[in-house]
Amino acid sequence: MGSSNVAMVCLLLVLCMVFVPSLATVYTVGDTSGWATGVDYSSWTKGKTFKVGDSLVFNYPTSHTVDEVSSSDYNTCTVGNSITTDNTGATTVALKTAGTHYFICGVFGHCGNGMKLAVKVESGSPSSSTDKPTTTTPSTTTTSTTKAPVDSSSSWSVSPFMAVVVTWVALFVMVIS
Repeated sequence: MGSSNVAMVCLLLVLCMVFVPSLATVYTVGDTSGWATGVDYSSWTKGKTFKVGDSLVFNYPTSHTVDEVSSSDYNTCTVGNSITTDNTGATTVALKTAGTHYFICGVFGHCGNGMKLAVKVESGSPSSSTDKPTTTTPSTTTTSTTKAPVDSSSSWSVSPFMAVVVTWVALFVMVIS
């Protein structure tokens, strides 16, 4: 393979890294409103399709909690029986299983004031934007915290390190040829 062909292959790899969509979507719950009372989370979920591999980011003051709960605890706003709970102010939940996942704020009265979210998660590849039927299975999520802001509108990604490496390789090959 000639050096100009190697350079073209390297350039093609850079373009693929820039234009290939990522396999998972990160959703910021409530967008700019965050996780708070008075937000209509059923409206927020409309038009979104959540897939296994996607993540939910909850941003909130530490006077709230993010509790994953059962369907019955969600429906009755029952606190104290959570599957997972976090109160750090920035909670990321990886959606690892298909089914409906239920979240409430565990502070007394907050769930009744709208701090409750039901997310239907589909199996298969992440990041679609149409509503499709889902089957309900028991949920298993991993909760971790992060302080970094997340842009939920971004569905494209590229590793900056890999883009730089491939670009330098392509330039090196062009220079030595």
